[in-house]
Amino acid sequence: MKYTGIDLHSNNCVVSVTDEEDRVIAERRVPNELPKILDLLKPWREEMAGVVVESTFNWYWLVDGLQAAGYTVQLANTTAIKKYAGLKHSGDETDARYLAHLLRLQILPRGTILPPAQRAVRDLARKRMQLVRTRTAQILAVENITARERGSRITSNQVKRLSVAAVEQLLPPEDVALAVKATVAVIGTLSAQIELIEKRLQERVGERTEYALLRSVPGIGQVLATTILLETGPIERFAAAGNLASYARCVDSVHSSNGKKKGEGNTKNGNKYLAWAFVEAANFALRYCPEAKRFYERKKTKTNNVVAIKALAHKLARACFHMLKERQPFDVARCFA
Repeated sequence: MKYTGIDLHSNNCVVSVTDEEDRVIAERRVPNELPKILDLLKPWREEMAGVVVESTFNWYWLVDGLQAAGYTVQLANTTAIKKYAGLKHSGDETDARYLAHLLRLQILPRGTILPPAQRAVRDLARKRMQLVRTRTAQILAVENITARERGSRITSNQVKRLSVAAVEQLLPPEDVALAVKATVAVIGTLSAQIELIEKRLQERVGERTEYALLRSVPGIGQVLATTILLETGPIERFAAAGNLASYARCVDSVHSSNGKKKGEGNTKNGNKYLAWAFVEAANFALRYCPEAKRFYERKKTKTNNVVAIKALAHKLARACFHMLKERQPFDVARCFA
């Protein structure tokens, strides 16, 4: 059997083919062009046990192309791969060989490869979040200008409703008014695109059973339900509720020995979008769910506001796991028993 590791970069990759004794059969640096990579692997296609690709920012095209060509492809979770710190030499070739080595030993930390259609919808939701943050920055800019020029700040809703005539009346100086008009025009364009994306997302996920289940959680509306559903992916990828909570960054990252803290792990491990979604859901749950409010207050008396919110987010993450796994709506008594 043959094993292939691919160390992927922005414009090229190193492909290393090894055998069952980790001997290098073929190794070459090639441009990021799928036909050339397939030509390199073609002589060993029938006996290829698998191909490992680094989980970099640009892996979509390569993984999809290799799968379409009939190869068994694994995505390497680079944050979970640890190499011996005392290595005298390390480079792209050794990295590619090491990936193939981990695959042969069946100890490769793997990432999830979602189907292209699911990835596209998830990335569309991420684009919406990026546009919303950009719009917020522009709204704050208008608020700051009005506060600087008039001594009082207008609200974000007032900013969204500003017209050209209203800007001229609000801020008479021509240059200041021009700056605000440009910003308001950007806000209007962003709002239109956000509305368009939200409509498309609703078409893609609005009819799914999992979406309706998530909407039954107090504090989770359309946007948060869409984000949680798309970022979680197939619930079967998580063995237990704790795995989803960890993936959503809702658990501690601590190294301890003999009851003493010795340091912290990688606090950025997990999904930042899920982490945001569950914290937002926790803040909204405080308004609409008395049981969530009582749980938060109990935690807050023992710790502080930030830890209490995170604890509530952890509760909601675990509840969402069981809901999606068991296909049951939210049960407030079970969640906050």
